[in-house]
Amino acid sequence: MSSDAFLETLFREHQQAARCPSPALVADFFNRLLGFLFPDTSTKTYSDEDAFRAAYSKLETDFRYILSRRLNRIASEDDAILRHFFGSLPEIRDMLLEDIQAMYDGDPAAKSLTEVVRTYPGFYAIASHRIAHCLTEKGLHLIARIIASNAHSKTGIDIHPSARIGRHFCIDHGTGIVIGETTRIGEHVKIYQGVTLGALSVRKEDASKKRHPDIGNHVVIYAGATILGGQTAVGDHSVIGGNVWITESVAPHSKIYYRGHGEEVSG
Repeated sequence: MSSDAFLETLFREHQQAARCPSPALVADFFNRLLGFLFPDTSTKTYSDEDAFRAAYSKLETDFRYILSRRLNRIASEDDAILRHFFGSLPEIRDMLLEDIQAMYDGDPAAKSLTEVVRTYPGFYAIASHRIAHCLTEKGLHLIARIIASNAHSKTGIDIHPSARIGRHFCIDHGTGIVIGETTRIGEHVKIYQGVTLGALSVRKEDASKKRHPDIGNHVVIYAGATILGGQTAVGDHSVIGGNVWITESVAPHSKIYYRGHGEEVSG
């Protein structure tokens, strides 16, 4: 390929890429939205309520611009998507307040709710997920994935936007957690660092199938545990010990752990 042809090809690719919202633009919008919802993460102060409301309007304007840049855009859908998203923010914030409480209650080292919001990677990761999940439910998959990828790069926690996570979710430490696309997690679940909720099959032809596990309510999963498969379910009130590898369902009220020489014990 000649130099001119190479540059022409790259130029066309740049033109096409410019039709999509850039990762930096989406990440900046998310961070400003999070700061608006949770003052402890904000870099801005407001002189009066008018300035505060103006900031809200700016978020709406910026989100509308992001919508206008998405691939396969249907312009007539923009207003409904914007209303749905901003109308969902009160419920998302309520869910995140429960998550903050869960992380505070679940970590003896936490001294305040403010500390959780300002410093815990688990809060940033689950906040990103709650927002991204709302977007992916409206078909905004690329924008949602950008938000999830930004959280992954900042926290080391990788949660697919399509995963379904119940209320009062606690991430402790968090580094290395992977939660796959078709995972379903119940309420009052606590997960430690290095946990993988993944798929047994990575074949492309299985992309539309249920590939990731279901986790019941009031479950604790300790560091390094790996739970795989779309037919695998962990029952309510179960405890999964550290470094356990699970590919079969676990009954409610179970305790799964290794005892000596790698022997797996179910109790």
